[in-house]
Amino acid sequence: MRIVIVDPSRTVLKIVSRLLEAGNHEVHPFTDGHEALAHIRSDIEVDALITSVELPSMTGMDLCHEVRKLSVTRRPVYVVLMSSNFDQKNLIEALDSGADDFIGKPPATEELYARLRAAARLASMQRELMRMATTDYLSAALNRRAFFERAHEAAAYAASGEGLSAVIFDIDHFKRVNDMHGHDVGDEVIRLVSREAMAHGEPLGRLGGEEFAILLKGRSLKDAAVFAERLRQNFAGLQIDAVGSPVTITCSFGVSQWEPGDTIDTLLKRADVALYKAKSAGRNRVVKADSPEMADENAPSTGIIRLATR
Repeated sequence: MRIVIVDPSRTVLKIVSRLLEAGNHEVHPFTDGHEALAHIRSDIEVDALITSVELPSMTGMDLCHEVRKLSVTRRPVYVVLMSSNFDQKNLIEALDSGADDFIGKPPATEELYARLRAAARLASMQRELMRMATTDYLSAALNRRAFFERAHEAAAYAASGEGLSAVIFDIDHFKRVNDMHGHDVGDEVIRLVSREAMAHGEPLGRLGGEEFAILLKGRSLKDAAVFAERLRQNFAGLQIDAVGSPVTITCSFGVSQWEPGDTIDTLLKRADVALYKAKSAGRNRVVKADSPEMADENAPSTGIIRLATR
C-alpha cells in the first residue's frame, strides 16, 4: 500500500515508517498536515493515511475530515488516527471526523500490520463498488452518470483557460447489425468499438445504445478532429465474424471545442449537431462544429445529449 504518515515528531515518523517499510509498504512521511494534504490531493495512488491527532498546523481530526472529502470521489483512502491518549472520547471524535480506525501511539507492530490488512481488504471492496457504480456493464466505458460527472470536472478545467474539446460518435447502421445478425453480435460490436476507443487513454463514456462521447483536455478543435479521424479509420478496419459472414464497422463523428461562456451542455450540443450532420451527409465521417449557433436548442441533432442529461 502507498501510505502517508503524519506526526510532529520525527522520531515517531522514523519508527512507524520503518515498521511500514518492513511490511513492504511505500511510505511518505510528513510533519505538517497541510503538506500531507497537498500530497494526497496530487497523488491519487495514496491508499491510506495514518495521522497523529496532535499536529501543529492543523489537527489530525481536521486532516481526517479534509481527506474524507477526497475519498468519496472515486478514490478510497483508509484513514487511521493515531494518539497516545487512547480514551473513549478521542475514539468517538475520531470516528465522527471520518476516521476508519484509531490506534495507539506508538503502535504495536503486529497490531499495525493487522489493521493495514483490514484496510487493504476494505479498499479493494470500495474500489470494486466504485468501478461497478461508474462503469457501463457492456462496453466497460464510463456509464452516463459517471461521464457527466467527469464532464463537469472538465468544464471547471476549461473555464480556467485550458483547452477542452468533445467528440461524440455512434455506430453506423447499428440497428441493421442487430436485425441481421442478432443482439449477441451487436453487443460484440459495442465491446469492440469501446475497447478500440479506450485504447487511446482518453475517458470514454457510453451515453446510451450505440452512442459514445470522449472529452479531450488541452485539445483544440483541429487536434480533436485529427483524433476523431484516426479513430474513424481504426474502426473502419475492424470486423467481426458473424457465423461466416464478416460484419464491418463504421462510425460517424461530431467534434466541438470549448468557447468562452460555454457549459458542458452547449459544448456537447454542438458536437451532437455536428454528428447529426455527419450522419445526414452519408455517415462514416468526421464533422467539426465550427460555429456557436450549432448549440441552438432548435438545431437538428441526434438527441443523444437530451437523452443523456435527463
